[in-house]
Amino acid sequence: MDIIQLQHVLPRVFSGQNYINSQVWHQDIRFERGKTYLIEAASGTGKSSMCSFVYGQRADYEGIITFDERNIRQLTAADWTDIRVRHLSLLFQELRLFPELTALENILLKNRLTGHKRKHDISELLEVLGLGDKTDSPVAHLSYGQQQRVAFARCLCQPCDFFLLDEPVSHLDPNNARNMANLLRQEADRQGAGIITTSVGNPLPLIYDHVLRL
Repeated sequence: MDIIQLQHVLPRVFSGQNYINSQVWHQDIRFERGKTYLIEAASGTGKSSMCSFVYGQRADYEGIITFDERNIRQLTAADWTDIRVRHLSLLFQELRLFPELTALENILLKNRLTGHKRKHDISELLEVLGLGDKTDSPVAHLSYGQQQRVAFARCLCQPCDFFLLDEPVSHLDPNNARNMANLLRQEADRQGAGIITTSVGNPLPLIYDHVLRL
């Protein structure tokens, strides 16, 4: 997948509003593989909705979203399974971890589907993210910032053309945010992947090719 395009897309909940001041909604926007994008947004402007639209989890929008010029409304369940395993990696804002499982078990659930990283590589990821001593801790016992880092490590455990991250550092200090940014940059460069990340004021510290206001 090389191009994700949003053509005059608008969440239906905003339909009928006379004026939408956005560089994304009701625009023609192209996200190119290998480039890095920041979507700046205020709360309630639809950033999580945008991620859900692109990931195929919601379809309550007007307009057209395409992957390499193919309308995603035409994709089958099998198409979406392949896309979510091999082409799109999403870090959900709400994380969607299994609280009763350990940090490592949550990550291995994804990695067993993709076979993307060795267990040793995952252990190194957790060390860099400051979670080396939390590998065997149930996620329910971790702080939200620690859980955010577990979900991020899981996000890196698959091949993809685009990383899509919804407020990935909202609960992190600058040092942990920099560590995450460095790991993401390394993995994206290794795969030639694009990065699309959202923020309500605390962006992932990366060099961005494009910054868009939602």
